[in-house]
Amino acid sequence: MNIVGSPALVLNADFQPLSYFPLSLWSWQDAVKAVFLNRVNIISEYDTEVHSPSMSIKLPSVISLKEYVPHQRSPAFTRFNVFLRDNFTCQYCLKRYPVKQLTFDHLIPKSRNGKTTWQNVVSACTICNLKKGNRVLSEADMNLVKYPGKPAASELQKNGRKFPPNYLHKSWRDYLYWDSELES
Repeated sequence: MNIVGSPALVLNADFQPLSYFPLSLWSWQDAVKAVFLNRVNIISEYDTEVHSPSMSIKLPSVISLKEYVPHQRSPAFTRFNVFLRDNFTCQYCLKRYPVKQLTFDHLIPKSRNGKTTWQNVVSACTICNLKKGNRVLSEADMNLVKYPGKPAASELQKNGRKFPPNYLHKSWRDYLYWDSELES
């Protein structure tokens, strides 16, 4: 196993992942440091060991924090969180896109004093964004799937479970609950 590709899944003290999207992972170096600082419990380990002059340790694959970290109550307003709220789907044509192919669209355009807020911004593909242009929905003869609002942190976590990462180590399976089946 490549030591660089040995991240540790980080669980809160209640054994729930700190985050599903992005998945709460620490590098092997950060995980080992946290072990030595007595900040985490090792739940599962890789077969790979690292060595110092006086000792060796198996790399942690799953760790839990010793102290509970409360979840953020109010999600930050970021481009990524808007895309996550909207499930990486254009709110006009209903097609799912990679992040790099999505844009912000202001329902009330900024040129018309529209604000950049949860309630006025949706995910849009480039084609739909250009089609709508500097107009409101009625002028562009376009409709939304659903009107936007500020999501709860739990809603973003729930949406994040729909998009498992490319890499899932077998030792993480008991702690992650995705809407898709884990690979064997």
